[in-house]
Amino acid sequence: MSSPSVLMVAEKPSICNAIASALCGGRMESRKGNPPVHEFNGNFLGRNAFIRVTAVNGHVFSTDFPAQYQNWDAVDPVELFSAPIVSVAEKGGIVKHLEREGKGMDYLVLWLDCDREGENICFEVIRCVEKSMRKGGNGQKIYRAKFSAVTPKDIQKALQSLVSPNENESMAVEARQEMDLKVGVAFSRFQTRYFQGKYGDLDSAVISYGPCQTPTLAFCVDRHDEIQTFTPEPFWTLDITVQIESQNIAVEWSRGRLFDQEITKMFLKMVNESDSLLCVTVKQSEGTKPRPTPLNTVELLKIASKSLGIGPQSAMRAAEHLYLSGYLSYPRTESTSYPDSFDVKDALQVQTRNPHVGAYAQELLGQGYTRPRKGHDAGDHPPITPVGMPSDLSSLGSEERSIFDLVCRYFLATVSPDASYISTTLTFSSACACGEHFTASGRRELSKGFERIYGTSSRDVEIPAAVEGRRYKISTSRIREGQTSAPSYLTESELLGLMEKHHIGTDASMATHINNISVRNYVTIGSGRTLVPTSLGVVLIHGFLRIDPALVKPEVRAAIEKFCDMIAQGKAAKDQVVQHSLLNFEKKFRYFTSHISAMDNLFEVSFSPLAATGAYMCKCGKCSRYMRFIPLKPQRLYCPTCEETYNLPQNGTIKLYKELRCPLDNFELVLYSLGNSATAQGKSYALCPNCYNHPPSFDIEDGGEEDAEDEEESAAASPDSTVGPSVDKKVTQAQMFKGMGCNSCRHPTCKHSSVRNGMCRCPSFLHPDAVSGPHCPGMLVLDVNSKPNW
Repeated sequence: MSSPSVLMVAEKPSICNAIASALCGGRMESRKGNPPVHEFNGNFLGRNAFIRVTAVNGHVFSTDFPAQYQNWDAVDPVELFSAPIVSVAEKGGIVKHLEREGKGMDYLVLWLDCDREGENICFEVIRCVEKSMRKGGNGQKIYRAKFSAVTPKDIQKALQSLVSPNENESMAVEARQEMDLKVGVAFSRFQTRYFQGKYGDLDSAVISYGPCQTPTLAFCVDRHDEIQTFTPEPFWTLDITVQIESQNIAVEWSRGRLFDQEITKMFLKMVNESDSLLCVTVKQSEGTKPRPTPLNTVELLKIASKSLGIGPQSAMRAAEHLYLSGYLSYPRTESTSYPDSFDVKDALQVQTRNPHVGAYAQELLGQGYTRPRKGHDAGDHPPITPVGMPSDLSSLGSEERSIFDLVCRYFLATVSPDASYISTTLTFSSACACGEHFTASGRRELSKGFERIYGTSSRDVEIPAAVEGRRYKISTSRIREGQTSAPSYLTESELLGLMEKHHIGTDASMATHINNISVRNYVTIGSGRTLVPTSLGVVLIHGFLRIDPALVKPEVRAAIEKFCDMIAQGKAAKDQVVQHSLLNFEKKFRYFTSHISAMDNLFEVSFSPLAATGAYMCKCGKCSRYMRFIPLKPQRLYCPTCEETYNLPQNGTIKLYKELRCPLDNFELVLYSLGNSATAQGKSYALCPNCYNHPPSFDIEDGGEEDAEDEEESAAASPDSTVGPSVDKKVTQAQMFKGMGCNSCRHPTCKHSSVRNGMCRCPSFLHPDAVSGPHCPGMLVLDVNSKPNW
């Protein structure tokens, strides 16, 4: 009986390498590439087996709309709520790679990240591999490996405890993907077209809406509104010191502060009726500051932002790289409690090699460590823990070094003793009839405990010993005036706490949502990692609140997350959840679009109309009057006479092109350049604003049937074909050529077109290296602006 063959698939090439190294026993054959492939003989389910290990690069497929729904001009956004969706293969040929490597294999073992996204990728891999595996045989053929770190010990342990992939968790991800796609794209397309068609200084390429992104922004705007509407109030308090053993000790008034100056003066007068205060009680107590609970994702991101000044997105990226390198356990977890089987001694042993904290770890091993506190067990992954040690810490990037040091110190703090201290509280009473009370507090440290390695210990506040029943002379007595202050803007750390509290996003996605509102120009990062809303962010949230507050309140998103949890637990059907949620959002969308004027009124106050924005550049072919060039994102042309907007290519410079006109529509041409037009060298081209947005109709004559056959051959050979529900490959001519410059135009009468300036076929058409891959059906077009270096 021949040995079985096993295909193992990891989520990243680095994990693939770690798995192969841990299981091969030092002997394997490798094929370089992205992703790599390793082959060796090993043990699987107690039998000798041929094992092949490879990887994907995250998701194999993405969710999108079919081609006929991609045109913003032709599709009413409300249609997107009932539109079909398709799974589109990601670039890189991963689908063909999996089909090829899985051909004839007996077993499939999935080593994807152990969260819902990883579970979803499991079924994407199964979809590619299952059909090419060897048929026949009894028993289970597909297994799931559960692991939290990529150390050899964890990999071996996972191989001995394989489970089945969880389809319910995968469907929960698919439900959220479909809902987020349809809701987000529908609202974003409508908002973007409506407002960019009216205002020129929005400075944002897309006016986006997201079921998680927008409530996240709303938290920031709520704090902004508190600051803007805050009115400072004056207050007054008694500032008293008493003399104890020749030291002047400040005492705190039990009433705190009053907002009436005259009443405060009255109390001061009564207290001054006597020149001393009576010590009523002296209390001493021993207290402890507990060591932290083990570290989860949200706490890591909060500390990184607050203490290290590293934003959530950067902190998450650094933690993931450390995990892929085998130095940290899986960084996406909600748990703050280690399982009973967690080996503290083993984790401490790893830290003894750490040049910064190794001596402390060795001390804990020698003198005894403390068991970590029990926190919340979410049932996903153990808390974030250092599991490896780089041979040279300087090989890590600066942010990775900071995150690694933070996690190491935090872990050591969780297994260290609590900090302890003695606190002393003195209570005093005045001799007046109302008996005003005052207190003084002191604190003395007994043991630093975990604060030796993590955090900062509180300073000792020494107060001299006082005796109950003795009167102490008042040294100073006066009224101190102050003023209430507005709250500060939300920090990233505070925002993460609010998102966690209201269930906005997951531990894996919160950093992305915060990054998105910054990238979209809805907030800017202020001092102390605060999030300061821009005018655009404020107006958007205020507009939503005017029309439908539920669109920005966290309860709606929290309800969706709850539905997804029910799908993951097998308590709800995916299709019913998606249908119910999308029906609700479609009703909200229709109401929103019919009342958009309420939001538009706010935009009118805050932004300039297109007619008053930008400088005149080129002439419109319809009215022969000048159009304005809007340089802010997204850069575009606007004709004030025709009241039409023309999109332009982004991230480059635009200028008038020799006052030449398009022979098809009489629009003046503009020149687009990546960088300075004089040095762009082939990266510049002329374009007609009208043809760029509304391609002309013409027959493609220059290539004829030969070009059509070439394109079909290219499409057939492409490894990244769309997989899933049928996608209409026949796109309209307008879709094919929309966004073209004059160098791509194939109109036979236009002297700027590729028909007139095309020189020859692309050299890769018959290149020997292209025999096994797709032929390029293109041609080389002379760049008429490249002289003298043609």
